[in-house]
Amino acid sequence: MVNWTTRLRYDPLPSLLESGNPALIFATRRDLLDEHDISPRDLWSLKPVIRLVAKQLPNGAWKYHRGAREQARQFEDYDQIETFRILGRLVENYAATESLPAVAKAAEFLFSRQTEEGDFRGIYGRQYTPNYSGAVLELLVKAGYDRDRRVAKAFRWLLSTRQQDGGWAIPISTVGARWDVATLGGPTLQPDLSRPSSHMATGMVLRAFAAHPVHRRSPEALQAGRLLASRLFRRDVYRGRDKPEFWTKFSFPFWFTDLLSALDSLTLLGLGPEVPQIRFALDWFKERQSEDGTWDLVMLRSGADKDLRLWLGLAICRVFKRIPPAQDEPSRPGTGQ
Repeated sequence: MVNWTTRLRYDPLPSLLESGNPALIFATRRDLLDEHDISPRDLWSLKPVIRLVAKQLPNGAWKYHRGAREQARQFEDYDQIETFRILGRLVENYAATESLPAVAKAAEFLFSRQTEEGDFRGIYGRQYTPNYSGAVLELLVKAGYDRDRRVAKAFRWLLSTRQQDGGWAIPISTVGARWDVATLGGPTLQPDLSRPSSHMATGMVLRAFAAHPVHRRSPEALQAGRLLASRLFRRDVYRGRDKPEFWTKFSFPFWFTDLLSALDSLTLLGLGPEVPQIRFALDWFKERQSEDGTWDLVMLRSGADKDLRLWLGLAICRVFKRIPPAQDEPSRPGTGQ
């Protein structure tokens, strides 16, 4: 059995296992040490989880309390974005599933925002949000709804709204609409599918496909994955998060597309260092590892979690662990294999 840690400059396991964070230690044991006989249920009674659940509204949402322009509040569903954010913490940091009542309630709230077409709408007012539809779908799949008919409906919608190059873009961007109240509150604009895709949107959508045990094997996912890989480190074609520097600004749980979230999806699809852009991205992370086994990266929302640096390190380790062994790769010491 190949020791995947030899692909890195330093062993990352001690910093993760000695973090003192029960959720981080659980994820390390499950995902990096392959201990599959452990249960996350003890994590659900931790104080951070109890505090999050206590703030949940009766309808399953969490209320957005931070500042937002009053005009935007007329049309933009800020409670939906807050629910997406907190569900991400429960699912990604605490391995919560639909077995936790708060997750089941949050899922039903998000499904209540699903339209007849299949998308999750409201974050951009009356406009389509393939990026957030994909990101929400990813969490629902990971929470245990992968076989739900409403999830299947959302995947069908995503497949129907691909750009002709095989990726995704935000429809109002493809038709040059302004990001203003008139657009958000106006009629739902149809996309121009002939326009190039956005790697920001494609990366967020692809996370849903990569999370799903069936859809990750689809030819559409592989096509989108190869397209995303070709865009690594490049400028997006649409304004907003278009500058190349956004590739190397990180958050966990994942939000917008960055280099790590992209590699996470691409390696789940089975793509690896045989793709030159992916090999370059892997080397980028390898070269930036510190002697203590961690990574000192530019972190977004760093004040939200004192262990964010370690969670990013865990996500990086997951990526490297998925890479198939090369013939000349060193084996685990003492195995003779």
